[in-house]
Amino acid sequence: MALSGTTRNALARVVKELESCILRANRRGETRLPSERELAAQFGTSRATIREAIQRLAARGVLETRRGSGLFISAQQPARLSAPWLQLLAENPPVREDTLEFRLMFECAAARFAAQRATPEELADLESILARMHQAVHRHDVEAEAQADAEFHAALAVASHNAMLSHFYASVITLLREHITNNTYEASRMQAEANDLALRRLEQHTAILRAIRTHRPDAASRAMHAHIAFVGNQFTQG
Repeated sequence: MALSGTTRNALARVVKELESCILRANRRGETRLPSERELAAQFGTSRATIREAIQRLAARGVLETRRGSGLFISAQQPARLSAPWLQLLAENPPVREDTLEFRLMFECAAARFAAQRATPEELADLESILARMHQAVHRHDVEAEAQADAEFHAALAVASHNAMLSHFYASVITLLREHITNNTYEASRMQAEANDLALRRLEQHTAILRAIRTHRPDAASRAMHAHIAFVGNQFTQG
């Protein structure tokens, strides 16, 4: 039976919200999602709509239902490396310069959209991550800083509310997370400048969030561009 326009719109909205929920859970290392009843209450819709959205995502290999256990993010996640060139990236990680160029295109766009679309919950999430980064930098805890840095950029992709950006980030999240954390670790080995570099990276993330929080897309994009350019310059100066 054909769906009415209202039903199709409601289903599309729930699918998109579920996708954001999946990305947030994946970023936090969680595998189990709330029950159908909880999701229906959370999204303000019927359980029938939730069930249909789950079935569509399960058909794409993103979710799986386990009898008697609940709803889980697919352990296999087959779509992540379906394209041959993504498989190539997985097997042969790109050099830093190539990844920086990719991030300039990808993350500047994500920052721009987040400034237009981030929800209060997503802003609070970004602020919490930035607070942990601040603590890590001032404790000289490189591991905690690197983790917070990677989480900040992952949360930003979710806050962009662009399905293609979110899906693509999910596809290459391991590569980008490793790229971000490796940059932090390598910069920390520059003993004479390590603390100054960490403080400047913190200021850059603060500027990105400030622009997003005040709904200034151009400023958010410029702040992200400045940050990624700085990350690259850390390794080419001197």
